[in-house]
Amino acid sequence: MAQQNQTCHYNESMGFFYNNSGATDTWDKTQLILVRVVGSIFCCFILVSNSMVVAAVITNKRFHYPFYYLLSNLAASDFLAGIAYVYLMFNTGESSRTLTVKEYFIRQGVLDVSLSASLANLLVIALERYISVMNWKVHSNLTKRRVTLLIVLVWAISIFMGAVPSLGWNCICNISDCSRLAPIFSRSYLIFWSVSNLVVFLVMVVIYTRIYTYVKRKTAMLTPHTSGSINRKRTPIKLIKTVMVVLGAFVICWTPGLVVLLLDGLCTSCNVMKTKRWLLLLAVLNSVMNPCIYSYKDEEMWTTFKNLMRCIGNGTRRQRSTKANARALSSGQDTGNSQPPSEETKTDDQGILKT
Repeated sequence: MAQQNQTCHYNESMGFFYNNSGATDTWDKTQLILVRVVGSIFCCFILVSNSMVVAAVITNKRFHYPFYYLLSNLAASDFLAGIAYVYLMFNTGESSRTLTVKEYFIRQGVLDVSLSASLANLLVIALERYISVMNWKVHSNLTKRRVTLLIVLVWAISIFMGAVPSLGWNCICNISDCSRLAPIFSRSYLIFWSVSNLVVFLVMVVIYTRIYTYVKRKTAMLTPHTSGSINRKRTPIKLIKTVMVVLGAFVICWTPGLVVLLLDGLCTSCNVMKTKRWLLLLAVLNSVMNPCIYSYKDEEMWTTFKNLMRCIGNGTRRQRSTKANARALSSGQDTGNSQPPSEETKTDDQGILKT
């Protein structure tokens, strides 16, 4: 029996692993169509809105600071998550059983990379906010070079974390250790993945608790020495509120999924499959919420969004006008080529007739 469990099954389809783990991922046809239609709408919004966040940071010079560079990188990870959700939606249910091992690794790997990138970005933003608040500045003194290195490091770690299962930490050669939510992932890997992410959540909560208490104490100290209220736009408070809302949404949307992954790794008798689709919906909603939070909590970001939409609208109208003018010009040329004969031509024709 031990020898059979150590046999590798790289050439098997995912149906073999689903049957081995006893996991049932059956979807009603109507329900699956509804999920794909609604999910596609959400994913289109995720792709468009997060593209606008990145474009806003690039085009508006007021956003050329470390915080906003890191925020645009977070939007880029949400953009990747939108792509991952599209691929996941159209390869779930019965379709997931027909996937090869390589295709399943790609499906889960892209999703894991996007989650790792989001989490790493939030951690880096938390550290950047901590540095700026301790110096009582709106923006930290991080140079563009250091911010670029941080962004590269975030994606390097994220890609590595997403590739870990395909690099060997899986149950393809030990099917008795397979999980139910991810039938080719080892239970030990799910435990590591969920615990490490929950620990990072805890670290970020501690950092922002420290920031909040420091800001409250600093504000209380400065208020008696100021003639009026402290201008919040000139303090780090405004950006901190934005990030805390983003972090809160991320924790609320992803903590249930991580807890269920942990249960799947620890408990062999727990029925975790019933919650799978709802946890996916929560994850999608998180990527939908982030651009809304940016625009709602940051007036400058919302103004830049509106300017970008005006530019796109004006460009579309200008393109239509150019096409319309081109059609009118071509029709005018055709009409000019078919003008009635001149008087000289008529006289020549009449002379020929008389002859």
